[in-house]
Amino acid sequence: MQSKIFDPKFTEAGESLEAYADFVAIVRQLRRDCPWDKVQTHESVKHLLIEEAYETVETIDDEDWVGLKKELGDILLHVVFHSVMAAEEGTFTLKDVINSETEKLVRRHPHVFGDTQVANVQEVLTNWETIKIREGEKKSAMEGVPRHLPALLRAFRVQEKAAGVGFDFPAPDDAWEKVSEELGEFQEMLRSDSTKERKEEELGDLFFALINYARLSGLNPENALSRTSDKFIRRFQGVEKALDSEGISLVDATLEQMDAHWDRIKQTEKNG
Repeated sequence: MQSKIFDPKFTEAGESLEAYADFVAIVRQLRRDCPWDKVQTHESVKHLLIEEAYETVETIDDEDWVGLKKELGDILLHVVFHSVMAAEEGTFTLKDVINSETEKLVRRHPHVFGDTQVANVQEVLTNWETIKIREGEKKSAMEGVPRHLPALLRAFRVQEKAAGVGFDFPAPDDAWEKVSEELGEFQEMLRSDSTKERKEEELGDLFFALINYARLSGLNPENALSRTSDKFIRRFQGVEKALDSEGISLVDATLEQMDAHWDRIKQTEKNG
């Protein structure tokens, strides 16, 4: 038997392997016997995979670990479902998927499974991007960032890709100088008679610079903005509730009335 490259203590128990095999068998039978499952294609269910990914992220944000278990199961179902469909078409099998990913993990972690030495996380990330380019997997460091990602997250990932091959600001303070520069250019653009497109371009530059500063400061701007949006919704719904208790419809309330309740709710939250 071929020796394993990993530590034997991490070998999966037989019960887990049986559960995995049973799961795959059930998916295969669904493809044969269920009227809905048997007619699906990669194209017809791809939007559901995106939906499940977002639902999974939401359970993590909510620290809902029971929900996370369920959503990860749904993600696993899609992985197996697509693999079973591919096997039926003769494209690839689930074993191919697993083997391909296993080989990639080993290749891209030479500091774990080889003799490469790394000093910190950044060197790990740099090695990862460098290995991908040397393997010929991608011709550009910018490949692998989906266009359909939310714009803020896409900018964050693009910057991470560039940083992975050494194109980055030396320190957060340097990135903040860029923020100040872009803010000035944006303000100047607003005072000009430039087109909406040009103003949006400068606004995009400002956003991009601010995201860069956040990344270098160890902050995730996607998480930050998501929390702020949640906070705004919570406070605004508090305003709606307060107005309703006063017998005032939201559409009839004045800005001053809404602001008064907003300030009160904000102060109450700050006071704990």
